[in-house]
Amino acid sequence: MTLRHAGEIVRSVRRAKGLTLTDLGRLTGYSASQVSRLERGIVPLTDTVVLRSFAAALGLSPTVFGLLDIGVHAMTGHAVTPSHAADTVSGGSSDDEGTDPMRRRTLLTAAGLSIPLSLLRGVDDALAVPQLPDRPAGPEEAAQLLRAARRQFDVSDLSGLTAALPGLLATARGAADQANTPAAWALVSASYGLATDTLNKIGSKSSAQIAAERAVLYADRSEEPVTRAASMRARGMMLRKQGRPDLAAILMTRGVDQLEATGLKTTAQVDMYLRILCARAYTYSWAGDRDRALEGIAEAEHAAVRVPAMSPTAKPFTVLYRSNIHYVLGDAGSALHAAQNLRDEMFFTPERRGRLNTDLARYWAQWGKPEQTAAALLAAHQHAPAEVLDRPSIRMIAAELVERHPRVAGVSQLARAISRPLTMPVA
Repeated sequence: MTLRHAGEIVRSVRRAKGLTLTDLGRLTGYSASQVSRLERGIVPLTDTVVLRSFAAALGLSPTVFGLLDIGVHAMTGHAVTPSHAADTVSGGSSDDEGTDPMRRRTLLTAAGLSIPLSLLRGVDDALAVPQLPDRPAGPEEAAQLLRAARRQFDVSDLSGLTAALPGLLATARGAADQANTPAAWALVSASYGLATDTLNKIGSKSSAQIAAERAVLYADRSEEPVTRAASMRARGMMLRKQGRPDLAAILMTRGVDQLEATGLKTTAQVDMYLRILCARAYTYSWAGDRDRALEGIAEAEHAAVRVPAMSPTAKPFTVLYRSNIHYVLGDAGSALHAAQNLRDEMFFTPERRGRLNTDLARYWAQWGKPEQTAAALLAAHQHAPAEVLDRPSIRMIAAELVERHPRVAGVSQLARAISRPLTMPVA
């Protein structure tokens, strides 16, 4: 298959189905201009996650693109329902005859979320009908729960954090109702912001969108620029994933402007300013706007240099964003070049170290380097196993390696690492 061939298939099927570039973009989370560049081969359509997304949107089997057909769950991030799970693990299909047990367990791991369905339902219920805490609690207790939840995020305890979210949201909301102060409402917004990041990471996109909207709603009641900017970053992230990067960039620009108006006098203001500058630049890359993306990340890098106290963490943070921008633009070589001096010790939490290595794995996979991809995934698993096991898109890359490159160095070790059985909760 040539680099252009996959794009030609996409274009042919899209036209046959009567879909516009905008229609397909909405289905896959890309802009019309990005879809056009992918179809024409201007940006090589080689990334397996992207290919699977287009296959699902067009109703094609992934095998059309030379990929293993293991279902849509790992692409969409939807949990495996108990009925589907039973069909999946029963072994009744003739396709499973003679399948190597290690390979089969690996494919099952890639078939759906490994977060127990009961935990996801708990969060969905808490978002659908905001709950009251079991007992009255004040803002201090809500703040303690939020700090504990953030520690879970930092160590990538995604199952534990998913279990804790309903209680956190209920306590924060109850405390704010009682205190009715800007600071208390800021805690509510921050709790929903953390829920957005967590749900997005584990692939529960629709729930993450609801959480992001709530973060913005309660941020407005906080009257706090940092809280408002953080909520705009979270909402913008979800708009970007809905295929609306231009609108996401506009929203993030509002956050940038509000923070600049503060004079950036506190560490929290500077930290959020840097984060939202990076997020906006990354959003421009999703819109296919290479110039504004690179200008935006250069602005963030300049901001990091201007604040010496932030430089130990700020510089690696902005460099990794620059790498991700190149990756989204389809240039794995530039992404790897930008990240060549990044080291695990530059990132101070297991989640960040794991995320560094999963990002590197994406770049290597896009470039077609299975040995380096496996090494990066193993490094990520060592720092934060959930970054490989509980993120559907990353687990898909790992499963693809095991299926297509079983004899490459490190792949058998990776297969053992990701082959834990899925938790299939009883309905």
